[in-house]
Amino acid sequence: MKALKNTTIKIVVCFLILFGINYVTSFMVLRFDLTKNKRYTLSEASKETVTTNQAIIIDVLLAGNLPTEFKRIQTETKQLLEEFEQVNSNIQVNFIDPLDNNNSKEQNIQALQELGLTPASVTIEQGNSMSREVVFPWALVNMGEKTVKVSLLHNKLGANSEQRINNSVQQLEYAFADAFKQLTITDKNKIAVLKGNGEIQDKYLIDFLITLKNYYQLGEFNLDSLKNNPEKVLENLNRFDATIIAKPTEAFSENEKYILDQYIVNGGKTLWMLDQVVADLDSLQNENFSSFAYPLELNIDDMLFRYGVRVKKSMLQDLISTPVTVTDANGEIPINWFYSPMVASPDNHPINKGINVVKMEFANVIDTLPNEIKKTVLLESSPQSKEVGVPRTYSLDEFDTQQDIASFNEGNKTVGVLLEGNFTSAFKNRVKPFPFSKNKDEATSVNKMIVIADGDVVNYNYVNKKPLINGVDKWTKQVYGNKDFLINSVNYLLDENGLINIRAKDVSLAFLNKEKVYQEKTFWKLVNIAFPVILIIVFGVCFAYFKKKKYTL
Repeated sequence: MKALKNTTIKIVVCFLILFGINYVTSFMVLRFDLTKNKRYTLSEASKETVTTNQAIIIDVLLAGNLPTEFKRIQTETKQLLEEFEQVNSNIQVNFIDPLDNNNSKEQNIQALQELGLTPASVTIEQGNSMSREVVFPWALVNMGEKTVKVSLLHNKLGANSEQRINNSVQQLEYAFADAFKQLTITDKNKIAVLKGNGEIQDKYLIDFLITLKNYYQLGEFNLDSLKNNPEKVLENLNRFDATIIAKPTEAFSENEKYILDQYIVNGGKTLWMLDQVVADLDSLQNENFSSFAYPLELNIDDMLFRYGVRVKKSMLQDLISTPVTVTDANGEIPINWFYSPMVASPDNHPINKGINVVKMEFANVIDTLPNEIKKTVLLESSPQSKEVGVPRTYSLDEFDTQQDIASFNEGNKTVGVLLEGNFTSAFKNRVKPFPFSKNKDEATSVNKMIVIADGDVVNYNYVNKKPLINGVDKWTKQVYGNKDFLINSVNYLLDENGLINIRAKDVSLAFLNKEKVYQEKTFWKLVNIAFPVILIIVFGVCFAYFKKKKYTL
């Protein structure tokens, strides 16, 4: 009895110890990221975006019977959002099938498109058969009455399904962190949108500016607002953290140049979108369908030269380009138009990493000049491009005839560049246009600017002056990366916490060989089904044999 009592006590003590350990560890969450590239380890900048006491509800529109490609994105999204949930318990995640309700599939698709959610059409291959499915790879992040759309699929021209998944997973952390930032940001930087020098029409800027308003305070600014008091104009401009100069067509005066120069030397960030050649598709609307391209004098060449770049008065032609269309009795007909290049990024910086091709129109070429400023090429043409001088005639039938493809061999041409460093004033050792008591010839801190050799790069919702439907070019089947590139550019210029650097994280996923899987699927099914059964039978026979042998006298 005593031995039984001791055994009972030991069992009870062990049970109590195990219960105590389980109770204590239930309040402890230990997570280990064993991935090689630490893709489930959130950066400190990401964690800071969810430091709020308000409830955040995330609706991920990836549920139901998904193609394999999107199941992988669904899994990666779920695991990443679990990491955010560990940082903030007020986050609630729901996975929803947006096509699973009482409405018809067509009604659901139309309703989602009206919300600005572009579907992805996916080709599913199963052996020799193929089918197409429509998927909405989006998430809606809600806080209070605010909602931010998050695209979960990031496509690139020429990417296969594996590259598309890898690129999408690579951008997941930044995509959600950026959405949280838009919802929680309170202290917004100020951006001036320059007016008064014939800048691009507001209808081409509006979508870009509406998106920027989620991050920043915007205001129009005219450098000629106080003609008799330029020093006051500079004082007012210095209240803005950054300035956007979008396709000016009228020359800057010396006073305006000096104001911009001192703004830059004093730390103001600038995004330049410039045309150095006068050329436009509207000018082709005449009986000859032709026009004349000539240099545009903006009076800023010497200023940009001092900073380290030169936007050349020439035009870029690229075989990788978007067509123009003409209308006849049979409808629209596409025509080769090498003046509208689809420009790829070198994937060498957080600004351009993973973005799709950028659509341009009558782009120019940038030369970088040797000085102490660091220069990073953000956009460049394809190797099958060339530079043509102006003045020159251009017409709709210019590329109708057989082209000398061999002449498109000048290699990658720079059309977008980031400058970083201590800028020297363009007016150093020169007579100043007006006296300024706080004049600086040298910057005392590192500054940034981005120069893009195309004023129409911000005109991304239009092709051939016609608005795109749901942002998709029906001829190239592309959703162009202009908006992502421009938003990333501004965010990088004004990023103080390094959030955009998350985009530089390298993620490399392992994928199965689809062809090999299809060829060997029968064999591996047999292995997975038959091998365990055979193993159990063998074990049973061996067990019975040794048992019989042991107990047989």
